[in-house]
Amino acid sequence: MENIIEIENLTKSYKMYNSKQARLLEAIFPKINKHTEFKALNNLNLNVSKGEVLGILGKNGAGKSTLLKIITGVVVPNSGNIKINGRISSLLELGTAFNSELTGEENIYQHGQVMGMTKEEIENKKQEIIDFADIGDHLYQPVKTYSSGMFARLAFACAINVEPDILIVDEVLSVGDMAFQLKCFKKFEEFKKKGKTILFVTHNISDIIRNCTRTIILKEGEKVFDGSVKDGVELYKKIIVGIEENKEEEKEKNNEDKLITYGNGKAEIIDYKILNNKNEIVKIFENDEEVTIKLKIKFNEDVKEPIFAVSVKDFRGLELLGTNTMLENKETGNYKKGEEVIVEFKQVFPLTPDKYAFSFGCTRINEEGELEVFDRKYDAILVEIMSKKQIVGIVDMKTQIQINRK
Repeated sequence: MENIIEIENLTKSYKMYNSKQARLLEAIFPKINKHTEFKALNNLNLNVSKGEVLGILGKNGAGKSTLLKIITGVVVPNSGNIKINGRISSLLELGTAFNSELTGEENIYQHGQVMGMTKEEIENKKQEIIDFADIGDHLYQPVKTYSSGMFARLAFACAINVEPDILIVDEVLSVGDMAFQLKCFKKFEEFKKKGKTILFVTHNISDIIRNCTRTIILKEGEKVFDGSVKDGVELYKKIIVGIEENKEEEKEKNNEDKLITYGNGKAEIIDYKILNNKNEIVKIFENDEEVTIKLKIKFNEDVKEPIFAVSVKDFRGLELLGTNTMLENKETGNYKKGEEVIVEFKQVFPLTPDKYAFSFGCTRINEEGELEVFDRKYDAILVEIMSKKQIVGIVDMKTQIQINRK
């Protein structure tokens, strides 16, 4: 497939100073080194094919924004090559092409010119942009009089309606009110259907699962993963909580390809099952049937107030339902090394008929207020949920309908 973005050995570093005085001293005396170097990107290689929706994951400071700014030409790399085969529209720096003294209408023309559009192309898109922004007569007032919401709406409308080959989205699909957000997501879906190439950066894992065809993960300026969305999301969850295991060791530990398990081992989920009301183990059950999820946890160290959790994902990896003892305001107590506990979740799962994966966890919030993972078992039990009736969407609404005929 044709590459629309080609990146080779891309490196970007910034000078870091302890004080303004150190920066000034080095500026006056260039031979004096008063800085350290921060590598935002380190020898990055990346190809993006035409029509891909690439999800870019990474913690704050991983290099995501630097990469996008280099692709859009806002930042110049220290070394490496980058080749772009198409027009880019970025939702990264909304409104950077705007002149605050000009009216909204005048800025539509200015933005189009900056994007390389002809006057005829701008005229053809103008009404579409005006309708999308929906800011009324404010369109004919100077942009400097706009509220932040109006500014964002017009900037988004300009950026999204220039028919780019590549769209760059960075945490901005939530501008404006709910009605405007809905328009944004519809436009985003249109771009996907048209086969546009999209680079999508967000901390919302569900958005990555829903929208992307491939995922990369950046860590300390380096690409540490490039592959399927599901595998990328699972690795990113480990990175968030500071747990990354060697894949070969992990496979030996799990002894099965489906199960993903990790944690620091202070507690272990040593058994888990789903039971029906006859106390029988089940992997197929109805969506109106109450079942019991039974977990057995062993404590390898003293642990105070652990959190026990259960969640359900579809086969794309999208988390649909979940709860835990903290959310349910259930005190769990303190445990000594060597103790075991049985935890039961009684639950109805009113989901549409399909196959699902159940995941379990034992964690806690530590003294620093951070999540500490003792043991997580993702995709531990694969089940099939049945239904006696047809369902629209993913959840049975359990609607009660009353008709009173006069």
